[in-house]
Amino acid sequence: MSQKTDSQIQIRIDAVTKKKTQKILENIGLDISSAVRLFFKQIINTGGLPLETRDENGFTLKKSLELKEAIIDARTAKESFKKSGDLIKSLLA
Repeated sequence: MSQKTDSQIQIRIDAVTKKKTQKILENIGLDISSAVRLFFKQIINTGGLPLETRDENGFTLKKSLELKEAIIDARTAKESFKKSGDLIKSLLA
C-alpha cells in the first residue's frame, strides 16, 4: 500500500510579482499552490523546464546568441553597403 506524504516548500518573491501572478492564475481558475504543483508535474513529464525562456527582448537563448553572432559578423565584415541593392548584387555575384 502506497502512503502519500506531502512536502512543503517556501519561496521568496517580490510582492508585485506575486500579486500579478495570483490575479492571472485566479482568472484561469488556479491558485498559486496548484500552479506550482502543475509546474512541477510538467518538469517531470518533459524532463526539463516546460517552457521556453526568453530574454528582455523576447528572444530565446538560441536566437539571442544567433543575433549576437550576426552583429559581430556584420561589424567585422570586409564589405559595407550603403544601399540594399548593392548588398543583394554582392550576394548574388
